[in-house]
Amino acid sequence: MTAQALFIGFFGLAAVWFGIVVFRTHSMVRSALALLFSQTALGAMFLSMQAEFLGVLQIMMMATEMSIMAIFMVMFMMDPGGLGKMDMTHQRRLSLGTGVVAFATAVTIALFVDWGPITSSAPDATQQTVDLGLELLGRSMLIFETAGITILTAMIAATAVAIQPAAGGSRHGR
Repeated sequence: MTAQALFIGFFGLAAVWFGIVVFRTHSMVRSALALLFSQTALGAMFLSMQAEFLGVLQIMMMATEMSIMAIFMVMFMMDPGGLGKMDMTHQRRLSLGTGVVAFATAVTIALFVDWGPITSSAPDATQQTVDLGLELLGRSMLIFETAGITILTAMIAATAVAIQPAAGGSRHGR
């Protein structure tokens, strides 16, 4: 077993473990952090597979998203710390059954699919970078620009909604 396979296995198990923790905690903030750790482990798996762009993108995107989510949970949830022991699971039996079936399917695919020969020659990284750039800046550029504007609009709207007027009706405290 190579070191790469060992790291992929370790980060894969960490991703699954933290995914389980997401549903086992009573705290919304701890749940968000567990989801962050799970997604970071997936990013580390990408890094282990020498897909640096995807790994760094996954980690940066999830760190930002989960941090914002945790902040909003603290601001708007009645019990973000989980002291009231609220139950965050819904449709427990269906969720458990779906998870078991998905896990069994993933393990079956991983064990019984012929993945082909492992070659030591890596594809040309320069050509991969060129192909990725053409894909991102070609036909997909409008999608990325639209998503960026939509996210920016949502952030501005969320900030506007979160701002509370000062007591006495004046926004500037006069």
